[in-house]
Amino acid sequence: MVLPFLITGFVAGILSGLFGIGGGLVIVPALIYLFKVPQHTATATSLVALLLPVGLLAVYEYYRSGKLTPENIQWGLLIALGLFLGAFVGAKVSNYLSEIILRKSFALILFFGAIKMWFQL
Repeated sequence: MVLPFLITGFVAGILSGLFGIGGGLVIVPALIYLFKVPQHTATATSLVALLLPVGLLAVYEYYRSGKLTPENIQWGLLIALGLFLGAFVGAKVSNYLSEIILRKSFALILFFGAIKMWFQL
């Protein structure tokens, strides 16, 4: 049972390195549909995976290739602080939502994000 989770993390890591995505777009749906984990549990499990500095090697590669400046790193750290606080608030709110409301809200965010990305030039 270890290998499917490692493969999920590996695929999420590749996509994270390519596009800056992973938790919400790869890990959560994989846990729900492949492993039959409830939405709340999938979200929490994804957050556990993201606790470690999983993007550190990818950040190093972007920095080494000149695509990441010290200013960008500062922006990323500020975003991380907001993410730190926002994730706490989101987890609090999530505990009051039903599984169906949470899943449908998540689907809407993915849908509208995809539409915006597709049609924006």
